[in-house]
Amino acid sequence: MMKTRATVRGAFLYPPTESLKKRGYYSWPGVGFDPEGRQKEYMKHIEGISKRLGMEISVDERPLHEPEAIERFVKEVEAERPDGLLLIPFQKGMWEFVGRIVEEISIPTVVMVPLGVLLNPQINQLYRKPGVYLINSLDNFGALEYGMRMIRTARRMRESLIVNVAGTETGERRVDDIFGTLVRTVPIKRYTEEFKRMGVTDEVREIADAYVRNALKVVEPSESDIIDAAKTYLVCKRIIESEGADAFMMDCLRAIGPEKPVPCMAYMSLRDEGIAMGCQSDLNATLTQMLLLELFDKPGFQQNASCETEKNHYFGAHCTCPTRLRGLGEPPEPYILRNHAETGTGVSPQVLWSEGQEVTMAHYLPGKPPQMIIYSGKVVRCYETPPAGGCRTNVELIINEVDDACQVKGMHQTIIYGDHARQLRSFCQLFGITVVT
Repeated sequence: MMKTRATVRGAFLYPPTESLKKRGYYSWPGVGFDPEGRQKEYMKHIEGISKRLGMEISVDERPLHEPEAIERFVKEVEAERPDGLLLIPFQKGMWEFVGRIVEEISIPTVVMVPLGVLLNPQINQLYRKPGVYLINSLDNFGALEYGMRMIRTARRMRESLIVNVAGTETGERRVDDIFGTLVRTVPIKRYTEEFKRMGVTDEVREIADAYVRNALKVVEPSESDIIDAAKTYLVCKRIIESEGADAFMMDCLRAIGPEKPVPCMAYMSLRDEGIAMGCQSDLNATLTQMLLLELFDKPGFQQNASCETEKNHYFGAHCTCPTRLRGLGEPPEPYILRNHAETGTGVSPQVLWSEGQEVTMAHYLPGKPPQMIIYSGKVVRCYETPPAGGCRTNVELIINEVDDACQVKGMHQTIIYGDHARQLRSFCQLFGITVVT
């Protein structure tokens, strides 16, 4: 779907340096702090963030420091209703105004404060407050960019379309949550008929050849299996493009059969291209992948939850997985071409995860209020199948937040590379999502 630019209104808060000189008392951050100079420096970074993220971040040129200016600012923002708010106080005495703006406007707000401006009593007023992301750090523009990215993510989720290939009927609905993502269902026969119509073109052969060329080895699949896998990629991609969709999910277990191969390789490739692909028409898993892609530019591994009881480790497995787990555009992880473990047909990737790699597990549960299951951990190993059972791609993890790995909540949770659990909790706080561990 067409995306519009997320909008953020911002303001600096500090009294002019000359007025503080006349008063003779600066308080924190002290006499050596140059707020006017720092505002110019910050604006250069904000303009860069705005350009990189494709957002409209409009920051008032004149700093706020008087009650009348605060009142005017509040009225303007209430009338505009931007997607988010950015407040940057450069003087401890301005903190009361920051609190007032946050309370009166009630939209997602990023507050960025240089280290050495606030004391703990002020910090703790907003640090864990729902609807606020407080950065109390020295010129941490990476954190500021993440704050803006969180606001952009919410806007994009509202403007996104998931195409769901399932059942026999066509229909549309919006997810009943804070984002309201549109879901459009098209019948399974759309997929099966497109597949039947597709011939063995040069494009199909090129994709199939690439699957073999980039694999460590081929175990079960035949040449015709791999050709069919390439076709499933093109079929899925054409449905996405024709519907103008941002994400895709399919009731794949009902769609497969002797003449309808598994779409596992299609899912691998399209996730590597930055498209959320939900197995088994799992809406929660699809939404989770979308959020993680928007926030971190990393495709996720939707998987079935199990555990290794004797080591107290988590064990997750599924028959498709992205290879660009390190991030879109980053080098891929190696994979082996296997068949689908449960049907013994088609082609599925066995992606090999890096031992010792930090990971994040998440599962978004829409509703009012919405919830998100969040864990962090580390890769222990992957198993060969056989002797292990289960789906083709598997990974054994140490999970940090639980004493008993069998108590990890959820099913079809999404795992990505990197420790992003803290950042995800900040996202949940900003948008009123309850964190579950």
